[in-house]
Amino acid sequence: MTSEPLKTVSDLVTEAHARIQQQHADINPVVGVRRGMREKGIPADALTIDCLRTGKRIVLILHDQQPGELIYQFTLKDQDTDAPYQQLPMSNLRADLLYEWMRDYFVAQT
Repeated sequence: MTSEPLKTVSDLVTEAHARIQQQHADINPVVGVRRGMREKGIPADALTIDCLRTGKRIVLILHDQQPGELIYQFTLKDQDTDAPYQQLPMSNLRADLLYEWMRDYFVAQT
């Protein structure tokens, strides 16, 4: 996989993260890029957005075999889950959408 989709998603996450920090200082999500899937032979990169206060996590996956798609999941940081993965065309991914996901998922009461 070229680094272009990963850079694009990283840039959008950075923009959304900055906005969340300005408008919801109590959330302060932690963003990470995970290359462990590649180390295990899976041709994909993952980004995680964690809310330490709630223990919630948003997982974003870029799979080489689905180059025009973002695979994502709303889950918990410290638990395995059977929450379904969803897909979104990369052309529909915007910083505003990532902001809404963080705001709605991390701020919502569990």
